[in-house]
Amino acid sequence: MRNGESLIRRQATRQGDLPSACTPVTAGDLPDDLVELGYVAEAHGIRGWLKIQPHSADGAVLLGTRRWWLRWPGECDAYVIEIARSREHSGSIVAQPKGIDGRDAAEALKGFQVWVPRSAFPAPQENEFYWVDLIGAQVTNLQGETLGKVRGLLDNGAHAVLRVTYPAIDRHGAAQDAERLIPFVGQYVHEVDTASGRIVVDWGLDY
Repeated sequence: MRNGESLIRRQATRQGDLPSACTPVTAGDLPDDLVELGYVAEAHGIRGWLKIQPHSADGAVLLGTRRWWLRWPGECDAYVIEIARSREHSGSIVAQPKGIDGRDAAEALKGFQVWVPRSAFPAPQENEFYWVDLIGAQVTNLQGETLGKVRGLLDNGAHAVLRVTYPAIDRHGAAQDAERLIPFVGQYVHEVDTASGRIVVDWGLDY
């Protein structure tokens, strides 16, 4: 019980120390299409800027939106901050929230996840796709064979890679999920239909 009380007390202190510019929002009032895009890595400079580490190599969504939802990992409620300006910085995003003026205030947000509603994403360019729209898509090959569903994406530095899972049987006869890794490049990906959740690739069942 003492450990539990200590955890609750530390949590309350952390939330009480947040800058007043962070507007609390209960879980019931959150947008239902929030997507986690990164986390606050640290304060940047002494004027209240934040350094955000995006989950994707492309931080275009964070750069293109001016309202972010901050969540502490494992918590349902969130805090809204308004972004005055932002820019790319050595593989990360640095941003200046409105109403956060000093380094101490910015440091109080370290570790928070950054969420943005999918509906606020800028429209993608032709032949560009947001990873969140690919998750769960059914993947088939040119022969009409089902390869599985997109579980996630990897970034190997040169291009994205689809993680496609499918049902399989292990050597003991038990059911398990197996995985195919398919490069998300034009050589292999022939069609992407995000509206119907369908991707067609030039990839064999035995690859």
